[in-house]
Amino acid sequence: MAASTRIAQPVEQIEINDCWRQIGVRGDKSCPLLEQHLHCRNCPTYKKIARRLLDRAAPSASRDEWPDNAGRAGIDSADNDALQTAVLFRLGEEWLALPVGIFHEVAESRRVHSLPHRRNSALLGIANVRGELLICLSLAELLGIDERKEGEQGTRTKVFRRLVVVGERDKRVAFTVDEIHGLHRYQERDTLAVPAMIGKALSAATVAVLPWQGRAVGCLDPRQLLTMLDRSIA
Repeated sequence: MAASTRIAQPVEQIEINDCWRQIGVRGDKSCPLLEQHLHCRNCPTYKKIARRLLDRAAPSASRDEWPDNAGRAGIDSADNDALQTAVLFRLGEEWLALPVGIFHEVAESRRVHSLPHRRNSALLGIANVRGELLICLSLAELLGIDERKEGEQGTRTKVFRRLVVVGERDKRVAFTVDEIHGLHRYQERDTLAVPAMIGKALSAATVAVLPWQGRAVGCLDPRQLLTMLDRSIA
Protein backbone atom coordinates (compact mmCIF):
# COMPACT_ATOMS: atom_id res chain seq x y z
CA MET A 1 0.00 0.00 0.00
CA ALA A 2 1.48 3.31 -1.07
CA ALA A 3 2.19 5.85 1.67
CA SER A 4 -0.01 8.92 1.59
CA THR A 5 1.65 12.10 0.39
CA ARG A 6 0.81 15.52 1.81
CA ILE A 7 1.24 18.38 -0.61
CA ALA A 8 2.52 21.56 1.05
CA GLN A 9 0.38 24.61 0.44
CA PRO A 10 2.25 27.57 -1.10
CA VAL A 11 2.90 30.55 1.12
CA GLU A 12 0.87 33.59 0.12
CA GLN A 13 2.89 35.81 -2.16
CA ILE A 14 2.66 39.58 -1.66
CA GLU A 15 3.43 41.85 -4.55
CA ILE A 16 5.66 44.63 -3.27
CA ASN A 17 6.18 47.94 -4.99
CA ASP A 18 9.89 48.38 -4.32
CA CYS A 19 9.89 51.98 -5.47
CA TRP A 20 12.82 52.84 -3.19
CA ARG A 21 14.99 50.55 -5.33
CA GLN A 22 13.69 51.96 -8.60
CA ILE A 23 13.22 55.71 -8.20
CA GLY A 24 14.17 56.23 -4.54
CA VAL A 25 17.43 56.49 -2.62
CA ARG A 26 18.60 53.07 -3.91
CA GLY A 27 17.49 53.81 -7.46
CA ASP A 28 17.88 56.76 -9.79
CA LYS A 29 16.43 59.22 -7.19
CA SER A 30 13.82 60.50 -9.66
CA CYS A 31 10.88 60.15 -7.24
CA PRO A 32 9.04 63.51 -6.97
CA LEU A 33 8.45 62.91 -3.24
CA LEU A 34 12.13 62.46 -2.43
CA GLU A 35 12.76 66.20 -2.15
CA GLN A 36 9.93 66.49 0.39
CA HIS A 37 10.81 63.46 2.53
CA LEU A 38 14.61 63.48 1.96
CA HIS A 39 14.80 59.71 2.49
CA CYS A 40 12.50 56.85 1.48
CA ARG A 41 12.16 55.68 5.08
CA ASN A 42 10.30 58.93 5.89
CA CYS A 43 7.79 58.43 3.06
CA PRO A 44 4.24 57.20 3.90
CA THR A 45 4.44 54.78 0.93
CA TYR A 46 7.53 53.08 2.39
CA LYS A 47 5.82 52.82 5.79
CA LYS A 48 2.68 51.32 4.24
CA ILE A 49 4.72 48.68 2.39
CA ALA A 50 6.59 47.81 5.60
CA ARG A 51 3.31 47.31 7.45
CA ARG A 52 2.02 45.01 4.70
CA LEU A 53 5.11 42.87 5.07
CA LEU A 54 4.86 42.76 8.87
CA ASP A 55 1.12 42.03 8.85
CA ARG A 56 1.16 39.29 6.20
CA ALA A 57 -0.31 35.95 7.21
CA ALA A 58 2.08 33.28 8.42
CA PRO A 59 2.22 30.04 6.38
CA SER A 60 -0.25 27.43 7.62
CA ALA A 61 1.05 24.27 9.21
CA SER A 62 -0.60 21.20 10.69
CA ARG A 63 -0.16 20.51 14.40
CA ASP A 64 -0.31 16.79 13.49
CA GLU A 65 3.12 17.13 11.91
CA TRP A 66 4.69 18.12 15.24
CA PRO A 67 5.53 15.82 18.12
CA ASP A 68 3.47 16.86 21.17
CA ASN A 69 6.39 18.21 23.19
CA ALA A 70 8.15 19.90 20.30
CA GLY A 71 4.93 21.47 19.10
CA ARG A 72 4.04 22.88 22.50
CA ALA A 73 7.60 24.12 23.06
CA GLY A 74 7.48 25.94 19.75
CA ILE A 75 4.21 27.66 20.60
CA ASP A 76 5.34 28.70 24.07
CA SER A 77 8.60 30.02 22.65
CA ALA A 78 6.72 32.07 20.05
CA ASP A 79 4.35 33.50 22.68
CA ASN A 80 7.18 34.47 25.02
CA ASP A 81 9.46 35.83 22.33
CA ALA A 82 7.14 37.49 19.83
CA LEU A 83 8.67 39.96 17.44
CA GLN A 84 8.17 43.60 18.35
CA THR A 85 8.19 46.43 15.80
CA ALA A 86 9.23 49.90 16.91
CA VAL A 87 10.26 53.22 15.45
CA LEU A 88 13.70 54.34 16.62
CA PHE A 89 14.44 58.04 17.03
CA ARG A 90 16.87 60.34 18.80
CA LEU A 91 16.43 63.24 21.24
CA GLY A 92 19.72 64.90 22.05
CA GLU A 93 22.05 62.03 22.95
CA GLU A 94 19.22 59.62 23.82
CA TRP A 95 17.99 56.99 21.36
CA LEU A 96 14.41 55.89 22.06
CA ALA A 97 11.92 53.40 20.67
CA LEU A 98 8.12 53.48 20.46
CA PRO A 99 5.78 50.76 19.08
CA VAL A 100 4.87 51.48 15.48
CA GLY A 101 1.17 51.14 16.31
CA ILE A 102 0.88 54.58 17.93
CA PHE A 103 2.63 56.40 15.07
CA HIS A 104 0.49 58.28 12.56
CA GLU A 105 3.03 60.24 10.58
CA VAL A 106 6.59 61.49 10.34
CA ALA A 107 6.63 64.94 8.73
CA GLU A 108 9.11 67.68 8.03
CA SER A 109 9.89 70.00 10.90
CA ARG A 110 7.71 73.10 10.72
CA ARG A 111 6.89 76.30 12.53
CA VAL A 112 5.16 75.96 15.89
CA HIS A 113 2.82 78.79 16.90
CA SER A 114 3.02 79.46 20.62
CA LEU A 115 -0.05 79.53 22.83
CA PRO A 116 -0.75 82.33 25.32
CA HIS A 117 -0.88 81.63 29.06
CA ARG A 118 0.59 78.16 28.78
CA ARG A 119 1.25 76.65 32.19
CA ASN A 120 3.51 73.76 31.16
CA SER A 121 6.91 74.41 29.62
CA ALA A 122 6.58 71.16 27.63
CA LEU A 123 3.58 72.59 25.77
CA LEU A 124 5.15 74.43 22.85
CA GLY A 125 2.07 75.44 20.86
CA ILE A 126 0.26 74.26 17.74
CA ALA A 127 1.57 73.13 14.35
CA ASN A 128 -0.19 72.75 11.02
CA VAL A 129 0.19 69.17 9.72
CA ARG A 130 -1.53 68.61 6.37
CA GLY A 131 -4.15 71.24 7.19
CA GLU A 132 -4.83 69.92 10.71
CA LEU A 133 -3.80 71.92 13.76
CA LEU A 134 -2.08 69.66 16.27
CA ILE A 135 -0.78 70.41 19.74
CA CYS A 136 3.01 70.31 19.67
CA LEU A 137 4.93 69.23 22.77
CA SER A 138 8.54 68.92 23.80
CA LEU A 139 9.10 65.23 24.51
CA ALA A 140 12.64 66.06 25.62
CA GLU A 141 11.24 68.41 28.28
CA LEU A 142 8.79 65.77 29.50
CA LEU A 143 11.49 63.10 29.77
CA GLY A 144 14.19 65.37 31.17
CA ILE A 145 16.48 65.03 28.15
CA ASP A 146 18.92 67.81 27.31
CA GLU A 147 18.55 68.38 23.57
CA ARG A 148 21.54 70.69 23.56
CA LYS A 149 23.71 67.58 23.75
CA GLU A 150 23.88 66.26 20.22
CA GLY A 151 24.17 62.55 19.52
CA GLU A 152 27.03 61.12 17.53
CA GLN A 153 26.92 62.55 14.03
CA GLY A 154 28.33 60.82 10.99
CA THR A 155 30.27 63.03 8.62
CA ARG A 156 28.75 61.38 5.55
CA THR A 157 25.05 61.87 6.34
CA LYS A 158 23.26 65.11 7.09
CA VAL A 159 20.57 64.74 9.75
CA PHE A 160 17.27 66.59 9.56
CA ARG A 161 14.87 67.13 12.47
CA ARG A 162 11.41 65.63 12.04
CA LEU A 163 7.95 66.24 13.43
CA VAL A 164 6.41 63.02 14.74
CA VAL A 165 2.63 62.60 15.12
CA VAL A 166 1.49 59.98 17.65
CA GLY A 167 -1.57 59.08 19.70
CA GLU A 168 -5.03 57.66 19.25
CA ARG A 169 -7.11 58.21 16.14
CA ASP A 170 -9.16 61.06 17.64
CA LYS A 171 -6.47 62.42 19.96
CA ARG A 172 -3.18 63.09 18.20
CA VAL A 173 -0.23 65.20 19.30
CA ALA A 174 3.12 66.06 17.72
CA PHE A 175 6.69 66.42 18.93
CA THR A 176 10.01 67.07 17.22
CA VAL A 177 12.87 64.57 17.15
CA ASP A 178 16.49 65.27 16.27
CA GLU A 179 16.86 62.17 14.11
CA ILE A 180 14.71 59.23 13.08
CA HIS A 181 16.06 55.84 12.07
CA GLY A 182 12.83 54.13 11.06
CA LEU A 183 11.35 50.69 11.74
CA HIS A 184 13.26 48.11 13.78
CA ARG A 185 12.16 44.58 14.72
CA TYR A 186 13.41 42.82 17.83
CA GLN A 187 12.49 40.14 20.34
CA GLU A 188 11.81 40.67 24.01
CA ARG A 189 14.74 38.44 24.91
CA ASP A 190 17.03 40.98 23.21
CA THR A 191 16.20 43.68 25.76
CA LEU A 192 17.88 44.52 29.06
CA ALA A 193 16.65 45.92 32.36
CA VAL A 194 16.42 49.69 32.76
CA PRO A 195 19.56 51.01 34.51
CA ALA A 196 19.10 52.88 37.77
CA MET A 197 21.17 55.90 36.77
CA ILE A 198 18.81 57.38 34.16
CA GLY A 199 16.59 60.35 34.98
CA LYS A 200 13.38 59.92 36.97
CA ALA A 201 10.98 61.01 34.20
CA LEU A 202 12.74 58.93 31.55
CA SER A 203 12.88 55.93 33.88
CA ALA A 204 9.13 56.14 34.57
CA ALA A 205 8.34 55.92 30.86
CA THR A 206 10.97 53.31 29.94
CA VAL A 207 10.21 49.60 30.24
CA ALA A 208 13.41 48.12 28.79
CA VAL A 209 16.70 48.92 27.08
CA LEU A 210 17.45 47.58 23.62
CA PRO A 211 21.10 47.22 22.49
CA TRP A 212 21.31 48.49 18.89
CA GLN A 213 24.38 49.35 16.83
CA GLY A 214 26.50 49.89 19.91
CA ARG A 215 23.89 52.14 21.54
CA ALA A 216 21.41 51.64 24.38
CA VAL A 217 17.89 52.44 23.11
CA GLY A 218 15.22 53.18 25.70
CA CYS A 219 11.99 51.29 24.90
CA LEU A 220 9.17 53.62 25.94
CA ASP A 221 5.85 52.41 27.32
CA PRO A 222 3.26 53.83 24.89
CA ARG A 223 0.47 53.99 27.50
CA GLN A 224 2.65 55.76 30.03
CA LEU A 225 3.95 58.15 27.39
CA LEU A 226 0.47 59.06 26.12
CA THR A 227 -0.63 59.66 29.73
CA MET A 228 2.32 62.01 30.24
CA LEU A 229 1.44 63.84 27.02
CA ASP A 230 -2.20 64.19 28.10
CA ARG A 231 -1.21 65.59 31.49
CA SER A 232 1.05 68.17 29.92
CA ILE A 233 -1.87 69.47 27.84
CA ALA A 234 -4.38 69.64 30.72
